[in-house]
Amino acid sequence: MNNEDFSRLELRLPNCLVNYRYFRSRLNPSTRLLVLVKANAYGHGAVEFAYMMQKAGADYLAVAYPVEGVELRSNGISLPIIVLTAGTDFFEEMTDNRLEPGIPNLYTLKAFCEVLKARGLKDYPVHIKLDTGMHRLGFMSDELEELCRFLAGCPYVKVKSVYSHLAAAEDPAEDEFTLGQISLFGRNADLITSAIGYRPMYHILNSAGIERFPQYQFDMVRLGIGIYGISAVPGVKLAPVASLKCKILQVKHLTSPDDTIGYNRHGHIAPGGTTIATIPVGYADGIDRHLGCGRASFMLNGHRVPTIGNICMDMCMLDVTGVPAEPGDTVTVFGDDPTVSELASILGTIPYEIMTSVPRRIERTVIRK
Repeated sequence: MNNEDFSRLELRLPNCLVNYRYFRSRLNPSTRLLVLVKANAYGHGAVEFAYMMQKAGADYLAVAYPVEGVELRSNGISLPIIVLTAGTDFFEEMTDNRLEPGIPNLYTLKAFCEVLKARGLKDYPVHIKLDTGMHRLGFMSDELEELCRFLAGCPYVKVKSVYSHLAAAEDPAEDEFTLGQISLFGRNADLITSAIGYRPMYHILNSAGIERFPQYQFDMVRLGIGIYGISAVPGVKLAPVASLKCKILQVKHLTSPDDTIGYNRHGHIAPGGTTIATIPVGYADGIDRHLGCGRASFMLNGHRVPTIGNICMDMCMLDVTGVPAEPGDTVTVFGDDPTVSELASILGTIPYEIMTSVPRRIERTVIRK
């Protein structure tokens, strides 16, 4: 049985390319573009999306964990891949799969070099992470002297890039802080370059940074949420790449005022009757329970239809009273209308959370035209 008969996440390659060209247009021709495909490509499907980015012309990919990079390699992805959270437990698998670790501290660097030494590997590409104010991972300024001394005497690694992460690039109220991060990054990256005797790539801009601070693009930028259709700039309309769609399982018309709908009897019958449609997605599919009881509405045959009753684990019900609805008709949970941003606003969260909540049991389908 094909899951697409029930539900699917459509990935529209043309929209992806529209977004890619928009961000590419913000950059100098020589600036490299890295695309983040961590967390199953923000819920879009890592393998499918990595193929799309390879086709589009991305220079690098980035994942969070080694297992994500191994999955891409085992599915034929050949682009260079940075593992941003390399840890210390899977260095052998990383070298076997030509994965390039992000190095946030001297402990990790030394542990990785021991593995390289044991394997007879030299000049293995690594990426040095600097902490410029996010205070999550990375070398602090007072740790650079020891780092530089170690790198200068280590034949096992070659610094492919030095990078940092902006904490609030999307927020104009924090622009002074952001500019301070960028300035500190440039100074500290230059210290590393001087110590090792060659210049690696520098990169600090994320999606919001590309849109708002393109003058600081350095050698490479990291494109995350933007490629998936979310802009940090008011008024910029990017193309949503993913659409979550499913087919109606059953339609019922209820007329008794004593009838209720769903768990805890929270769905109630309107005077004159209520027609409900049941669809095969629930909170196990990323449809947050707080979208139930009419708080959100989805698209059916050109009409917005609200949820009714509580969201179940694998299903939810829609009030389709007065709207043409038959089993097999397609409902759009998010995409062009409603958008991911709309659902995120209802929930008081960010689009990232909506996207990454769609599990792997929902089939990903690439729409090429």
